[in-house]
Amino acid sequence: MTKKDLNRIFWNLQTMSFSYNYEKMQMIGFAHCMTPVLDRLYHDADKETRVQAMNRHLEFFNCQINASALILGVTAAMEEKTKEDEKEAVVSIKAGLMGPFAGLGDSLLKFTWMSICGSIGAAFALQGNIIGPILMFLIYNIVNILTKYFFIHYGYNKGVDLIEQSKNSNIIQRISNLANVVGVMVLGSLIATTVKVSTPLTINVGEQSVKIQEMFDKVMPNFLTLMFALATFFLVKKFQVKYTVTLILSVIAIGVILSVFGILK
Repeated sequence: MTKKDLNRIFWNLQTMSFSYNYEKMQMIGFAHCMTPVLDRLYHDADKETRVQAMNRHLEFFNCQINASALILGVTAAMEEKTKEDEKEAVVSIKAGLMGPFAGLGDSLLKFTWMSICGSIGAAFALQGNIIGPILMFLIYNIVNILTKYFFIHYGYNKGVDLIEQSKNSNIIQRISNLANVVGVMVLGSLIATTVKVSTPLTINVGEQSVKIQEMFDKVMPNFLTLMFALATFFLVKKFQVKYTVTLILSVIAIGVILSVFGILK
């Protein structure tokens, strides 16, 4: 295997989810990523051997994309180091890494880094600065792209040693738990500093009028914001993230309608 072969895996990885299906998930994309490896290792092999090699990577596969880069690197190393009668180990290791590495990738990239990028972009956007969404896109994708490249090369160079180290130290689970805590902290601070829900409604008692928002602020400041955040969290959890886009659009529509009628501001 050469550096050029590993770089070809990296470029193929950018289209991994384009062929997503509900039978074997990302299996076509994974097999496509492995073609540079198979071309290098089986260029002199007969057709039947090459078919068997490709079929090994047409099994079920589903993992977070950045973490998949690490699995691809390890799998490439395993393909190179194992003999034909040992190839079941390649399939077993790939299947065994999907779950823990998916949790690691989601924790670090999806829940933590994306939240940080979103909070930075939102801070600029709330000031009316167009640099907000542009900055969010740039800083997220710099890390997104570089981690894919690094993980492929690191996974290939470390190979089986990486797997043994992670089993002995339980480092994957520890990093995943740490990232989850950081992600929750970032989201919590983002809600507290960015989301603002209040009402201009008043209650008339005789000749006196009482502002509802002032009553809430005396009892519990940001009460409506807290209720909104908890209600949104409940709906996302209830529907298991299936209708997130619909929920976002509904929140926007309801917010506009309530604002027009003077119920919220």
